Amino acid sequence: MANKRIDEATQTETVGHEWDGIEELNTPLPRWWLWTFYATIIFAIAYCVAYPAWPLVKQGTEGMLGWTSRGQLAKEMSAADQARTSVREALARVPIERLPEDGGLMRQAVAGGAAAFKVNCVQCHGAGAAGSKGFPNLNDDDWLWGGDLRAIETTLVHGIRQPGDDQTRTSLMPSFGEILEPGQIEDLTSYVLTLSGREKPSASAQRGAQLFADNCTVCHGADGKGLREFGAPNLADAIWLYGGTREAVASQIRNPHMGVMPAWNARLDPVTIKMLAAYVHSLGGGEDFVEVAENPAVEVDEQP
Repeated sequence: MANKRIDEATQTETVGHEWDGIEELNTPLPRWWLWTFYATIIFAIAYCVAYPAWPLVKQGTEGMLGWTSRGQLAKEMSAADQARTSVREALARVPIERLPEDGGLMRQAVAGGAAAFKVNCVQCHGAGAAGSKGFPNLNDDDWLWGGDLRAIETTLVHGIRQPGDDQTRTSLMPSFGEILEPGQIEDLTSYVLTLSGREKPSASAQRGAQLFADNCTVCHGADGKGLREFGAPNLADAIWLYGGTREAVASQIRNPHMGVMPAWNARLDPVTIKMLAAYVHSLGGGEDFVEVAENPAVEVDEQP
């Protein structure tokens, strides 16, 4: 340190160290830097006093302000719950057929229904509600019991073919394999396929037309377009729940499948069901509400 001196070029004191003729200057730090450094020290001390900072054996220090990330999360969740509660209360008051009159509430219902659909419905109908063989596509406009909001809600509430619920959606189709001869089933299959244009008219289809009139029109109608009061599907379109090939149609006539869906009133609250109905209705195939029957409702697509 005895070698300290004032550097002539910079007028700065040296620290007294020298390496191969190179000396180190004792240049002071900029004043702004020092004040910033002191401020960070003060901030760190204040933060440790005010907020949880130091881990201890059982828990960390609590801080004088009493703030915790868990407490902040609880407040935010409480606020979200209150917001949802107000929406749910509004939904509970509005009859479902009048829900579209309030655009904001309808959007809230659709958003809530989308979340409920992902939890409860994608297992059968798929993430995009497009369904698969035996599970209906909810995006199209083919409905067995109607596709307006009230109809969809009714089906969600009571389900499809649920024992013990006298309001459940139920449609029955005989096993014609026990009634008709194999050749007659082939003829009936030919006629059904001509209704949707999948096969051209033939002698087999002509014979099947009479069989259809004798056995099928009571539920499917003379034109084969179905009757909603019986939950009978439209056979004249191109939508088939169990497949539209000749083999699939013949199999359904011979020994029909009977799908089921849970009655969601035993699992979900009425508001959640209403939101689910709004979401399904919004997928693209929903119908306008028309007061034509006591219990119109929704369901699946097509099965011969």
